[in-house]
Amino acid sequence: MQPNPTPTHTDIVLVGGGHAHVAVLRMFGMKPEPGVRLTVVARDTFTPYSGMIPGYIAGHYSHAQCHIDLGPLCRMANARLIHAPAEGLDPIGQRVFLPGRPPLRYDFASIDIGSSPAIAAIDSAAEHGFPVKPLDRFLARLEVRQETLEEGAPVVVAGGGAGGVELALALAYRLRAKRPRIALATDQDELLPTYSPRVRSAMERVFSAHGITLLAGSAVTAVTPEGIRLADGSDHPSALTVLATGAQPAAWLADTGLALDERGFVAVGETLASTSHPNVFAAGDVAAFLPRPLPKAGVYAVRAGPALEKNLRLAARGMPLKPFRPQRRFLSLLSCGEKRAVASYGSLALTGKFVWRWKNWIDTRWMRRYQELPDMAAAEGEEATPMRCAGCGAKIAGDVLAFALDTLDAGAAPGVILGAGDDAAVLEPPPGKLLVQSTDGFRAFIGDPYLFGRITAIHALSDLYAMGAEPHSALAHATLPFAEPASVGDDLYQLLAGACAELRAAGAALVGGHSSEGPEMAFSLTVNGFAEPGKLWRKAGAKPGDLLILSKPLGTGALLAADMRGKARSAWVEAAVAHMLASNGAAAAVLRSHGARAVTDVTGFGLLGHLREMMTASGTGAEVALSALPLLPGAAESLAGGIESTLAPANRAFAPDAPAILSDPQTSGGLLAAVPPGQADACVAALRAAGYGSAAKIGLCTAGPGIAWQ
Repeated sequence: MQPNPTPTHTDIVLVGGGHAHVAVLRMFGMKPEPGVRLTVVARDTFTPYSGMIPGYIAGHYSHAQCHIDLGPLCRMANARLIHAPAEGLDPIGQRVFLPGRPPLRYDFASIDIGSSPAIAAIDSAAEHGFPVKPLDRFLARLEVRQETLEEGAPVVVAGGGAGGVELALALAYRLRAKRPRIALATDQDELLPTYSPRVRSAMERVFSAHGITLLAGSAVTAVTPEGIRLADGSDHPSALTVLATGAQPAAWLADTGLALDERGFVAVGETLASTSHPNVFAAGDVAAFLPRPLPKAGVYAVRAGPALEKNLRLAARGMPLKPFRPQRRFLSLLSCGEKRAVASYGSLALTGKFVWRWKNWIDTRWMRRYQELPDMAAAEGEEATPMRCAGCGAKIAGDVLAFALDTLDAGAAPGVILGAGDDAAVLEPPPGKLLVQSTDGFRAFIGDPYLFGRITAIHALSDLYAMGAEPHSALAHATLPFAEPASVGDDLYQLLAGACAELRAAGAALVGGHSSEGPEMAFSLTVNGFAEPGKLWRKAGAKPGDLLILSKPLGTGALLAADMRGKARSAWVEAAVAHMLASNGAAAAVLRSHGARAVTDVTGFGLLGHLREMMTASGTGAEVALSALPLLPGAAESLAGGIESTLAPANRAFAPDAPAILSDPQTSGGLLAAVPPGQADACVAALRAAGYGSAAKIGLCTAGPGIAWQ
């Protein structure tokens, strides 16, 4: 995230990445609200656009064409992105609960998590049926199932609304090589009961042309491996039963204490605020708009976006909210499987290829708003930032520290005489052991403070592992952005909780530290470890003929630079984060058992810089096989596009002709080791078995000086 020009006074948490929330993000990016910080909590980092999903299932669109990547959008909006599913909300304590990590506090929250097919009343639906949501899981299962689907197999789509109708036609086109016998089952007496007779007639003709049978007037009550059972007692064969039944809300909403409607959706008034808790908003399928019932249709979520954005701003300013006035009628464009569509507006209906082209133009134009993002604008009306004290006056207030530390599990380690809470930590080293210390840290490069704390701890501990030491304890230094005390306290708790989770996993404890205010978040750790004198690793010790082994892939510098510029795909960033979250502890144990003679970790100076240090200390040279280097997804593309870290030019100063990947600075990179040639293959195999799937032999040590690559 970019430093906030004004201190944060209001935290808004957007739960879900639905159509309304992406509009909020885009508009806040275009016009930032001074003092307001947005945080997005999302199960998925890609939001599918509902209008293009039938075409996606049919095969007319790629994933990239019909999904909004939340990563660049959040970067443009200067919003924090927390990639995790919400599993609860406490409107009294103003917290959002996430699995396996501390809850997030908010001043205002908004929920836009959509809905899922209502399958609770259908026996064995979860076991044998294919719910169409979540979409990514549905398509993954569908791809596997369609490979074994026999020609002419019966297929049933349950659900007679617009979604079920479009899905049945999309499947007919997708599976056309298998010639399936498709049936649509609905408890209604006819197709599309809320549409005009002309639209129903047009869609009935389309169904007839595709050979789709209608099972009307009786709900699906059970799904079996062989088929479905209807409420009238009849059984129908089905080798693939797809569930697009009516919407049901997330189960966790029932435990929030929010006012809900009779179906369990969040009850909101005309301003989209909860009728029971005015600092919680909801939009899209998850919302029950009490002024008048609204269909669970994507068009209403899209139209609610601007109204929600305006009211979130007004709420943050303490001003009266504006009503949302959803339209009574709207243009509906229904896909017909192949590139044809039916247009519906009131009593009017149009059918044909030209309607598909019209629909495609509307949909792709809407998507471009979120795929071709403008540069971030400066906030209008910013007031001058109050002068902040420096020196000890920049420390975090004592009550805020107490809030963050009171419930923090800092871990425990033997030999800690005095830990956090005193003026300094007092440690008693074990007899005969050497104290090994290192310090490391950086500015925040990810919006999630909990993950940032975890990555920082793993990164700092790598220095101990590279020396052959066992982690024991750590001191922290946290810099928190200027904000109201509640926000500062929550940020500090999230940050330290993440760090302590990794310290505890390594057998270490947090024994103290320091905090301060600053324009942006930064975090560092001084880590302590103990080692036996005869088991210390050094950068020196490599011998000619030793093979060079790298435990993790390269590319984090280029990918983080691309992410900062809004040019990185979320999938690339997620893969990089996953590798940054892999501790080098297990890798060190594998290298030890395979006789590694010299070890270092690859971090800020890049592979070339750290390899140069190792070879200089060992009195050897090296040859690097470029084709053997493991790379993170997107690293080569980013570098080829001219995107690199600001440190990269300095890293290649002594070798200007080196390929860019060799000078790419790594965050929480892997261990680089010189291993005897007879142990190298077994070492790589053991590293991969230990979870380092990209571990590889990347070169060898030579008798002559210098580093060569080919």
